[in-house]
Amino acid sequence: MTTDREEDYLEAILHLVNKKGYARVGNLAKSLSCSSATVTEMLGRLSSKSLVNYEKYGGVTLTPEGRKIAEEIDRRHVIIRDFLLILGVSEKAADEDACLIEHDLHMETLMKLEKFIEFIHMFPKDPCWLQKFQDFQETGILDLEGCELIGDGKGRS
Repeated sequence: MTTDREEDYLEAILHLVNKKGYARVGNLAKSLSCSSATVTEMLGRLSSKSLVNYEKYGGVTLTPEGRKIAEEIDRRHVIIRDFLLILGVSEKAADEDACLIEHDLHMETLMKLEKFIEFIHMFPKDPCWLQKFQDFQETGILDLEGCELIGDGKGRS
């Protein structure tokens, strides 16, 4: 079992290794906005759980189990961020909120979001209903002209 903070470290290590080919204490401290001492302490904890390979003054790599956890957290992050972007949330806010939500979202909810995003991407860019939603967010006025809706337009069929 890992904590949210441990998962953040594993995800950061994954990103650094994928981007630079390696991760070091200094890179992690910068990436996670914390001190090198804090990173070193966490790496010791992750190493004792067999999630990372870490040698003092050396690089950091993920063990197969650490990689599995990091990739799952990253997958969750991408799904949540993509969903928020579809809603029109700014990239910065979507990324920050995804970081907060990725650890605690129920698997059923995550799977529904993933299918919803997959479904949305099957449509041409800016399908009518999505554009109407974006317009509604900006103006507060629901203009249904040009779109067919099922139901009464109030979320009821």
